[in-house]
Amino acid sequence: MRIDQLLPAYHRGDAIGDEATSLRAFFRSQGFESNIYRLSCDRELEGDSLDFAAFPSPRPEDIAILHFALASPLSRAFQSLACHRVLIHHNVTAPEFFSGFSEEMVRICRRGREELRSLAEVTDVGLADSRFNAQELSDLGFREVHVFPLYLDFSKYERPMNGFVHRLYRDERTNILFVGRVVPNKKIEDLIKVTFYYKKYISSLVRLIIVGKTSSLPDYYRSLVRMADDFLLEPEEIEFTGHIPDDELFALYRAADVFLSLSEHEGFCLPLVESMIFDLPVVAFKSTAVPDTLGGAGVLIGRKKVAEIAELVDLVAHEKRIRDRIIAGQRERLAGLKAEGREPFLRWLIDRLREKKGGRLKKNGERSGKSE
Repeated sequence: MRIDQLLPAYHRGDAIGDEATSLRAFFRSQGFESNIYRLSCDRELEGDSLDFAAFPSPRPEDIAILHFALASPLSRAFQSLACHRVLIHHNVTAPEFFSGFSEEMVRICRRGREELRSLAEVTDVGLADSRFNAQELSDLGFREVHVFPLYLDFSKYERPMNGFVHRLYRDERTNILFVGRVVPNKKIEDLIKVTFYYKKYISSLVRLIIVGKTSSLPDYYRSLVRMADDFLLEPEEIEFTGHIPDDELFALYRAADVFLSLSEHEGFCLPLVESMIFDLPVVAFKSTAVPDTLGGAGVLIGRKKVAEIAELVDLVAHEKRIRDRIIAGQRERLAGLKAEGREPFLRWLIDRLREKKGGRLKKNGERSGKSE
């Protein structure tokens, strides 16, 4: 029996790619043949994955897992597979966020949501990173849906950080960190506004660090650079690092004073968990999957009042009693995430699918369709 994963793109350091790698390791540890098949990948991952053109015709007892985050030719191929089909929903950003920046991205996101809907009838089990994503699948007509939080390799974060980078950023400035692609739904312009207010009314010793690819949407990135210039923010006060190696990222998590997210669309938001791993207090806008991922930890804000957010950031960064209480809550949430039992759930799901001889699984675990 094979358990293979299908990815439109396989990238190192990407949450979906890292999850696929961890899942493959688990499936192989259970004695199953398991590979990752992709349409594209980073050059260094070519030997660690296979081109989808080499995907063998599966047997009825095999399991194919499609990681869905965008429209791709894999959707049509997935529909035609004569095996058990599982879809992991990583969310498709609402197309309206890209309006005014890229009509192509508007079209791509709209098409992605349409393709996702088309997969409801052929999917045996839908898995979702968060309750927010699970509700989307249910609304689209997926018959069986389970919340399956992002499968993380926590040991990855035990690797050494870059000491030089850590020392470089541990100066007198208050470091506000954000990690994520530089795209409109992340609302990085709101982070810039908060930084401007902080500089003008609280302290000039502030630095906004934005870690993530800037090439995804050049028009949006350029608009942010213009905004920072209009607000007279100097290079030492706002920094776009682009994509960086893990050891440098770990150093920035440890050097930062607050993780601030004002994003308005998240399917899971891995950096929230990473911040908890590094004992970095989180302040985040209450939207989409963010409350699910934080699970009562961190500080959720329900409205975007720039002055209030800037004052809150300063409080969280420098009031030890408040900071310690937030970190304690985040540690409790992190312990819960680690104990959620992803492996037992996967073994249960595999056993259920192996027992299925025909028809479709019902939500209660029974089989519908013709009995044998």
